[in-house]
Amino acid sequence: MLGRLGVLAFATLALAACDGGSSRQIRAVGSSTVYPFTRAVADAFVKAKEGRKEPSIESTGTAAGIRGFCEGAGYTFADIANASRRMRRSEFDKCQANGVGDILEIPIGLDGIALAESNAGPKLQLSRKDIYLALAANPRGKPNTARTWRDVNPKLPAVPILVMGPPPTSGTRDAFVELILEPGCLEAMPEAKELKAAADPALFDNACRRVRSDDAFVEKGEDDNLIVQGLTQNPNALGIFGYSYLEENLNRLHGVPIDGVAPAYDAIASGKYPGVRTLYLYVKKRHLKAVPGLEDFLNLYATMWAPGGPLAKHGLIALPQKVRDRSAEAIQLGLPLDATALP
Repeated sequence: MLGRLGVLAFATLALAACDGGSSRQIRAVGSSTVYPFTRAVADAFVKAKEGRKEPSIESTGTAAGIRGFCEGAGYTFADIANASRRMRRSEFDKCQANGVGDILEIPIGLDGIALAESNAGPKLQLSRKDIYLALAANPRGKPNTARTWRDVNPKLPAVPILVMGPPPTSGTRDAFVELILEPGCLEAMPEAKELKAAADPALFDNACRRVRSDDAFVEKGEDDNLIVQGLTQNPNALGIFGYSYLEENLNRLHGVPIDGVAPAYDAIASGKYPGVRTLYLYVKKRHLKAVPGLEDFLNLYATMWAPGGPLAKHGLIALPQKVRDRSAEAIQLGLPLDATALP
């Protein structure tokens, strides 16, 4: 249930919608990976009709964005959470405890967790096992002492390991651990399967999911452009970010093949690339009618995510037609998320 202040705030917001709501922006918070896509839709939204107020789009990281989104419903709370991973059941439960109510889950496209280096770099080709042995805090259960790529694989050059990536609050970091680090651990450490099935998940997390925190892995915050800048300044470094940031900077960066597959549109769309993930919007159903223009904004999003559409030019990889149709239907009918499916 909404508290008294939340009810009053939401009533105010609903009244604002009735008389034009010129003072209320559409508000989206969350993923730095989804940010450029939602920003592009916001720009198109304003251009499509004179007098529309520009939506507020904040790049805060997926975890922080969902946390803010779930603080409540009403005038002072965000309408949309941009997410580069799926909402967790614990996050959904927090939303419900704060009176958010029904939530729409809208998959908007695919992305790849890209490792990239400068075009002047050493042209590394890595496996998930190589990446695990280089970046896990405790590979095979022991503290990581690797200093160069040759330390993890004698076929690789003796280039110092320096990888710039996102912080733990980032959905990209979560996806990197799930899609790259953990499979690399299972390959490098056969007994990890038993650890994963054990009653104490901390043992598996310690060996397979923790990222090292020394100078070999440098957190660059939620602004992926800082990683791009860092790669141009240090040709021997690698960076971790969403595919769209690689595509926008191909004049100075290239993708590092993982298990023989380079991050590219077709490889991600087909699922051949190891680091494929789905990107999402989460929307408060209560805000659909109350927030001026929110439904129009979401419907515009659905027209822009098709293959070859405006968002493809920003690096968004289209979902299969059936999934896009379901996403559009969720917007049009206000279909709420089934929380039982959440991790």
